[in-house]
Amino acid sequence: MSPDKTPLNSQEQLKTPEDVADYLEAAFDLNEPAVLRAALLDIAKSQGMRQTAVKAGITREGLYKSLSPDGDPKLSTLLAMLNTL
Repeated sequence: MSPDKTPLNSQEQLKTPEDVADYLEAAFDLNEPAVLRAALLDIAKSQGMRQTAVKAGITREGLYKSLSPDGDPKLSTLLAMLNTL
């Protein structure tokens, strides 16, 4: 789900750095950890999970696990992801 609680086709809607920045800003504005986690997952998928994981210095499996609905990413994972974006 996107931060506004509507389904998002991230492959089509998160094409530019500005799209990503706006999406992250909306997720942060809601101040809900689950929404931010879901937004980061959408962004990672739009940019390719493997590529995002490599840039962040973690495994693809670790990235999926951290950003899954039951995931609880460490601050270091979040910072690494944000730095790659």
